[in-house]
Amino acid sequence: MDLALLSNVEFDKLINLSGLMPALIILLLTYVLLRFSKNFFEDFGERHTKYRLLLKQSSVFLQFTLLLTGLFLALGRVLEIDQSGIQFIVGLLAFGLSWASKDLIASLMAGIILLFDNPFQVGDRITFQGFYGEVVELGLRSVRVVDLDDNLISIPNNQFLQSAVSCANAGNLDQMCVFRFFIGCGEDFFLAEEIIHEGVAASRYLFWKKAIVVHMEEGAVPNGAERFAIILTAKAYVIDGRFEAEFASDVHRRVKRAFQEAGIRTAGELEWKR
Repeated sequence: MDLALLSNVEFDKLINLSGLMPALIILLLTYVLLRFSKNFFEDFGERHTKYRLLLKQSSVFLQFTLLLTGLFLALGRVLEIDQSGIQFIVGLLAFGLSWASKDLIASLMAGIILLFDNPFQVGDRITFQGFYGEVVELGLRSVRVVDLDDNLISIPNNQFLQSAVSCANAGNLDQMCVFRFFIGCGEDFFLAEEIIHEGVAASRYLFWKKAIVVHMEEGAVPNGAERFAIILTAKAYVIDGRFEAEFASDVHRRVKRAFQEAGIRTAGELEWKR
């Protein structure tokens, strides 16, 4: 299909001018419905946090459906679809695709694959190529992520088909958080384990239906002058991924204060005293 075919199309018979106004009204109503449905699902999800992720996921499918339906109805009002019209549409699509960039087409196809393959959903927290944050939008061209510093990051869909992506909560509100504490090799690690466990358990952000686990190992301190230290790793679940930063701050404050009261020195304190 080439441009010669398009030149042979009788445009006055293809386009129904009387349908332009209804088509514009349909597009306007589609835009209003898209905005209304998005705001409604977001507001309703914020008021009923138990169903927030489900509502966000439903909103994505609804917006795709509204958009495609609105475009189809608008084009149906404007175009007189006969054999000539079909040839024109096919030729126009072929011409457009021939000029479209390879990356854009790849992103569009990848967006459809992500929608059905479902490696993550709207509302999930993902780690991808050094970025970490909450997925706020799954588009046909890109995925939008808001990180912990409230930055909006747009990542082309085709990138997710080429690299590994880590999902922290996989459709659940609660998600695992990991806290690491480094103490000197000569410190009372049994007492330190108890302090860490109590510090996590006392936080109001803890999802108590899942267990708290504290592991101990000996290893090197990252960027530390002391070669070895006791590494205590606590794993627990926060009630909502949105409170991840608050949960971490609360636990670290409680544990650090308890360490000071018990006389347990961290690896950083030992380095500073040297």
